[in-house]
Amino acid sequence: MGAVQLTLGGIAVLLGVVAWGMFFATIARFVRVIRLGQPDSTRNGPFIPRMKTLIKEFAAHTRMNKVKSVGPAHWLVMWGFLLGSLALFEAYGEVFVPTWGWPILDDWSLFQLLMELLGVGTIVGILVLIWIRQKNHPRRADRQSRFQGSNFKWAYFIEAVVLIEGIGIIGVRAAKSALNVHETPVWAAFVSHPIGELLPASPNLVSVFAFVKLMSATIWLFVIARTMTMGIAWHRFSAFFNIYFKREADGGVALGALKPMMSNGKVLDLEEADPDEDTFGVGKIEDFSWKGWLDFSTCTECGRCQSQCPAWNTGKPLSPKLLITQLRDHAYAKAPYLLAGGKRDMAGDEVGLSGDNMYAGIDVLAIAESQKALIGDDGGVIDPEVLWSCTSCGACVEQCPVDIEHVDHIVDMRRYQVMIESAFPSELNGMFKNLENKGNPWGQNAKDRLAWTEDLDFEVPVFDGDLGDTEYLFWVGCAGAFEDRAKKTTRAVAELLHIAGVKYTVLGSEESCTGDPARRAGNEFLFQMLAQQNVEILNSVFEGRERKARKVVVTCAHCFNTLANEYPELGGQFDVVHHTQLLNRLVREKHLTPVAPVAEDVTYHDPCYLGRHNKVYDAPRELVGASGAQLREMPRHGDRSMCCGAGGARMWMEEKIGKRINVERVDEALGTAPSKIATGCPFCRVMLTDGVTARQSDGQASEKVEVVDVAQLLLTAVKRKPEPQLVPAGAPSLDGVSDAELDGKADVPTDETATGTPLPEEDK
Repeated sequence: MGAVQLTLGGIAVLLGVVAWGMFFATIARFVRVIRLGQPDSTRNGPFIPRMKTLIKEFAAHTRMNKVKSVGPAHWLVMWGFLLGSLALFEAYGEVFVPTWGWPILDDWSLFQLLMELLGVGTIVGILVLIWIRQKNHPRRADRQSRFQGSNFKWAYFIEAVVLIEGIGIIGVRAAKSALNVHETPVWAAFVSHPIGELLPASPNLVSVFAFVKLMSATIWLFVIARTMTMGIAWHRFSAFFNIYFKREADGGVALGALKPMMSNGKVLDLEEADPDEDTFGVGKIEDFSWKGWLDFSTCTECGRCQSQCPAWNTGKPLSPKLLITQLRDHAYAKAPYLLAGGKRDMAGDEVGLSGDNMYAGIDVLAIAESQKALIGDDGGVIDPEVLWSCTSCGACVEQCPVDIEHVDHIVDMRRYQVMIESAFPSELNGMFKNLENKGNPWGQNAKDRLAWTEDLDFEVPVFDGDLGDTEYLFWVGCAGAFEDRAKKTTRAVAELLHIAGVKYTVLGSEESCTGDPARRAGNEFLFQMLAQQNVEILNSVFEGRERKARKVVVTCAHCFNTLANEYPELGGQFDVVHHTQLLNRLVREKHLTPVAPVAEDVTYHDPCYLGRHNKVYDAPRELVGASGAQLREMPRHGDRSMCCGAGGARMWMEEKIGKRINVERVDEALGTAPSKIATGCPFCRVMLTDGVTARQSDGQASEKVEVVDVAQLLLTAVKRKPEPQLVPAGAPSLDGVSDAELDGKADVPTDETATGTPLPEEDK
């Protein structure tokens, strides 16, 4: 042990003790800060399913691999960090004694191979990630970059540290190889051995490489210990907990049903709630649950949520990533005030601290932060336009690799704004009144709920107090009963059920809105009122029937989600199916037989509340195929489908900023050269039809393009008789030739050549 070893080793140990001390002190502070959030006992178990989810998501990188170019590279870097810690702590011995290694393990060739793979994998993985970040840097792609708004200084710092660590692992191994410290076979040192052949046999060189590796890690510890908001670094630790404590214990993402409104760790009973004691949604940062604070701390600023957000991609101010980082920065800036016991009432007056010098010892910046409104257009943390731009489509939640629950947080903030502040877009006022007084957002009379049946050539059975041998209750929904375009879907489904001999009934005037638009807009009280009324009616209709015999079929994706996922919380247990699922089963079982193919090119739009929220992707596509149509997928489809713009009560709010979301989606659909755009939700149909009309008026869409429900496609194929085609003698046959091919505008399938709205490369 020479002077070099003693000097470098002494410096490394001295600085290391300080850095590790700061690191663990910061972790302890993290625990104290995150516990500032409201309690939430729903996250505590069960242990085994949650642990299985954790192991699957981090070991197999199931969510990270949603972006194929990033997943493998990040997997290499992750394991390089986890197992590479062995090489890091080994360096504390190597800096003093260049020939030192882990007892037993150091003489095991497979361990040497593992360390070699970790070093090489770390270097390769981080170089790929650096290349991806630079390729998609916002200086090249403006808003289309998912990294727009991310902290690049932090990213570069982390990338540099990881690269140096990888080089350090290989460097130490190569220098030890030059010393012939171990008789490691070449296959276990396939990179470091050849490099070692080029290096001098110097113990000092081993110590220098070990020192560089240690200093890189030490500087990293110093920096992150002083920067609690550096999610790109801290997610290496917090992501494990965030995944384990995700909302759904079975591993599902936080979609489908909304998180119930909670106060003090319990589901809030609105009939017994006390505004002075209970929290109604989130009005202050400390009203978020501790899981919310953990979400904020775990965001890596990767921007996957942003890249998928329909609001962000159409010029709205909402970015799910920036929303979370703004909440994070505010939370940690305000934390010293909260930790000192500070608290303000609804008027903003201090009620937690007292005395002549009550703010003594509290950072003045934390005091200033405590005076900020969480939501406000004049100095608020979150601008109201950001909050109300959300369509609750769930694309952000679906794509987040660390299971942040954006939609739940947004709706919680909306709940406070609506129920306590009465601060919401003026357009919603009319919708709320219509729901409260008329039981539907259109404000139509209940007696008109059966108007859609008038032109049918068969009688639609209406519930008369006894289900008898009826198999399904057909939940028509407000749109299906009152909106002219949606009525066509309702009629098509009713006629198909009639043809198939399915015994069903409708409620008629007894039906009312499920409450979905009220709940997504934050009016939990109105939702509860509507939902409890519906549950009471449905339970009386199905009285005496067991759970699996309480069958409900719905055409609206929002009704489907609410009835299936949210009514059980209120005592409504039903077997709910979407009409595309039921019709697809009827086709498979030969109860419905298409006889005349719809020989057209059709693109299918996935409704968010059918697809992403409830994972129904195949049934509607199989129906398109059963109808005889040629399906053309849009670039964004399946779990990456783009919203139509109607969700989150946006159906009743005007878009005043940026490009209309429905027009953006229609532009993408038109890029597939369809003759029809099919969907499976009345909200989507209304929005897409309006978008097509706008493009037709601009001259950018053929007048022949129309928006239909998949049920209409099927009905056409089932009812229409094949028509003989007169082909002149000697003329080529036109069988199977689409209209698009006839007019010279044929397109190739988008899975071969993407058309429509171009996507950033990392989103493909």
